[in-house]
Amino acid sequence: MARNSKEGTEATRLALISAARQLFVEKGYADTATPDIVAAAGVTRGALYHHFEDKKALFRAVIEREAMAVASDIDRGAASAATPRDALISGASAYLAAMAVEGRARLMLLEAPAVLGVERTAEIDRDNGEDRLREGVSDYLGAAVSADEVRALTTLLSSAFDRAVLEIERGGNPSLYEAAIARLIDGLIPRSR
Repeated sequence: MARNSKEGTEATRLALISAARQLFVEKGYADTATPDIVAAAGVTRGALYHHFEDKKALFRAVIEREAMAVASDIDRGAASAATPRDALISGASAYLAAMAVEGRARLMLLEAPAVLGVERTAEIDRDNGEDRLREGVSDYLGAAVSADEVRALTTLLSSAFDRAVLEIERGGNPSLYEAAIARLIDGLIPRSR
């Protein structure tokens, strides 16, 4: 297979993303040098710059790939849910499990906003999962809540999920945070008095 074939090109791109991810997890973005990335990927510096404008563009590709993997895990986790509530709970559990992959929380929740900026990181999140969460919240709450309120609740829940991931990373009990998230979700529906 020729090196310049479509498959070879994609293989080189994926090798760069995989090597960069490993190094970004081990050293952090700031302490990872491009010569280390190309050496770990087994490619030339020219190959790096053929596929990515710079180290930041490569980092963005790493984060986008991580976000797609998380979204896929959430979709699988929520797919068999019988009710909108169950879908939210299962999706939240799947998110916590997906974010437990080594280095993922650091990359996505700490490094990405610092390197790419908060808005670009939020855009990646919107492209890879926020719409699913918003649909889940909307399905759960029904027509009684406006689209603006659903958006606000989605933002707050997403932030709570991220904070739970960071606390679990620091040694918190995942079961405790899953139970707390279930309480938050259950609290979205007003109880009759």
